[in-house]
Amino acid sequence: MIRTLVVDDDFMAASVHRQFTARVPGFEVVGEATSGAEALRLIAQLKPDLVLLDIYLPDLSGLEVLRRVRASREAHVDVIAITSAKEVNVLRDAMHLGVVHYIVKPFTFTMLSERLQSYATVKQRLDGLDQAEQAEIDRLFSVLRSHHSAETLPKGISAPTLAHVIAILREHDEGMSSAELATMTDLSQGVARRYMKFLVDSGMVTLALRYATVGRPEHIYRWVVGAATESRELP
Repeated sequence: MIRTLVVDDDFMAASVHRQFTARVPGFEVVGEATSGAEALRLIAQLKPDLVLLDIYLPDLSGLEVLRRVRASREAHVDVIAITSAKEVNVLRDAMHLGVVHYIVKPFTFTMLSERLQSYATVKQRLDGLDQAEQAEIDRLFSVLRSHHSAETLPKGISAPTLAHVIAILREHDEGMSSAELATMTDLSQGVARRYMKFLVDSGMVTLALRYATVGRPEHIYRWVVGAATESRELP
């Protein structure tokens, strides 16, 4: 589980962020803070993996919290900024301080879920690597940049069908071919391959070859977001 701390000066907003995060498979909210000082105390005490950090806090700004966290030799934590701050200088400082994502309020559950899922994918892969070649580095960064809300899906990719395909892939740890997916979804093989290619390009699925005793090897697709076992909520 990815242990997550929610930081927001608005108690109701913090509660909503907690509820949203708890709905994403693989994430556990371990605490809430409504001030910068409390955030620093809980980061030191709870040692979360991830902080959902508001920028506008009543005492210290979220950026100052992040500066102090980065200056600490003991605090190793990832941060997703969740804020109404749209100033370019704030965004630039957040990027310099290493935020994984920057989400502007208000936002939907789908948007937060996508960012958390992409973060979880990258974290899982990094935890399993000693060294990374350039191709793997490019893939990791592409996962963070890939978001699949209805507004960003490419032509020919339907959000409901994508959710259905993802649900099936998650149920088959051994992976499957595009022909097997087509049979299970009533899609043509060409359309099934299109969805598989989209997920491979997004870094959510891996592609390998399965060799038979005769004939050509078969392409096998396998879902790689380890802890997630439920269908993603797509509009």
